[in-house]
Amino acid sequence: MAKHPPYSVVLTYAEDHQKLTVQTVDPAKLAPLVAGKIEMPILLDEYDFKLDDEFARRLGVAMLNLIALGQPDIEQFMSVTQEPIDKPSQP
Repeated sequence: MAKHPPYSVVLTYAEDHQKLTVQTVDPAKLAPLVAGKIEMPILLDEYDFKLDDEFARRLGVAMLNLIALGQPDIEQFMSVTQEPIDKPSQP
């Protein structure tokens, strides 16, 4: 597998094309652009350091909700469960 330097990930919604685009950016170059903007810390210890399917689902929902704050037109396409989904009990 190719080794990559550390990078930040940017998710953008283009309303005119109705598409989401994911890009990687050098964190040092991104820092001045995001200074003073909305910040949503996600503390991994609150999730017992488990980056599992439910964590990924909730992260995705959070990203879509943040996009919808500035571009509410995307909400017409969203059909997501906002709350955590309970796992079935193990017998």
